[in-house]
Amino acid sequence: MANGADFYAVLGVPSSASADEIKKQYRRLAKQYHPDANPNDSKAAERFKEISEAYTVIGDAEKRKQYDDMRRVGAFGGGMGGFGGARAQRPGAPGASAPPGSGPFVDFDVGGLGGLGDIFSSMFGGARGRGGRAAERGQSVERTVEVPFRVAATGGKVPVELEVTEECAGCRGSGGAPGAQMRPCGECNGRGVISFGQGSFAVNRPCPVCQARGQLPSERCVECRGSGEVRARRKVLISVPVGAESGTKVRLRGQGGKGSAGAPAGDLLITFAVLPDRFYTRDGLDLVATVPINVAQATLGSRITVRTLDGRKVALRIPPGTSSGRRFKVAGQGISKEGKVGDLLVEVAIKVPETLTEAQERAMRQFAEAGGLKF
Repeated sequence: MANGADFYAVLGVPSSASADEIKKQYRRLAKQYHPDANPNDSKAAERFKEISEAYTVIGDAEKRKQYDDMRRVGAFGGGMGGFGGARAQRPGAPGASAPPGSGPFVDFDVGGLGGLGDIFSSMFGGARGRGGRAAERGQSVERTVEVPFRVAATGGKVPVELEVTEECAGCRGSGGAPGAQMRPCGECNGRGVISFGQGSFAVNRPCPVCQARGQLPSERCVECRGSGEVRARRKVLISVPVGAESGTKVRLRGQGGKGSAGAPAGDLLITFAVLPDRFYTRDGLDLVATVPINVAQATLGSRITVRTLDGRKVALRIPPGTSSGRRFKVAGQGISKEGKVGDLLVEVAIKVPETLTEAQERAMRQFAEAGGLKF
């Protein structure tokens, strides 16, 4: 990337651009400058690297926030030569250069910058050991899981199938086929990182050619095609807490993708989406069940039986003159959560016959006339 360039300027979008606008612009530029579309064009290849590098940061919500914070304090504006923790890059070292008219080009040791160093490290990969792939925490996975209504209400387990990125077992992350010879990467001279400069300073980022390993195999691993990583499918049983609602989140630490070089596995972040039930709806901790009754039951009174969430039968008395929509409470038969228990609310819905026989119609007319009911 050209010194002093700004990631937003590289992609040609304003700093206020939305994530969708950034993604759309990146895809347009990546298609235009992709090496496959511009064979033997070194300028296009370099432009493609710049575009990819910029999108790696501002195309990620968390990294973009960190980058924006750094822009606001002037971290990319030059005049950084005296910043604590910086050291001048050795003459002749890979990537050492200085733009005309600028001060000495410095290479930041991100480990010595405290909080700012943490930001650089997370954005650009931090410092990595020569000739080896740095330990990287496994991929964290986010999934929305559909949960049956009754499982969400009473708690239980649901199976989830995940697709995660893991270290290739065939080459143990090296990217090389069995017996392949490893040679230093020509792009980073075996360092595993490339110096990246903006203004009068530089930071290290992972080498995109060797993927920060610092070495390239003479023959690629057939299982991962040299990437050192594979996509794997895994089945996990997720515990659903009692009273879970749509939007409830559960983090399972260490249940995401496996880490590389002994690093810990990533996390699995589950968001529940509760499916509707054919009989119950929910109102806080209360369960609402709609039960149909006929005109005679509503008018003369009756006894009905309803089932609770755990399958038990409960008898309810419907008094004479009950209107449609009236609710009857069965105490303590709702959802139990954090020491509180809701109720079961039975709502009656009067079902009127769609057709009547002649005898039924005569009886209904007599009933209406006797009661002075208009019809």
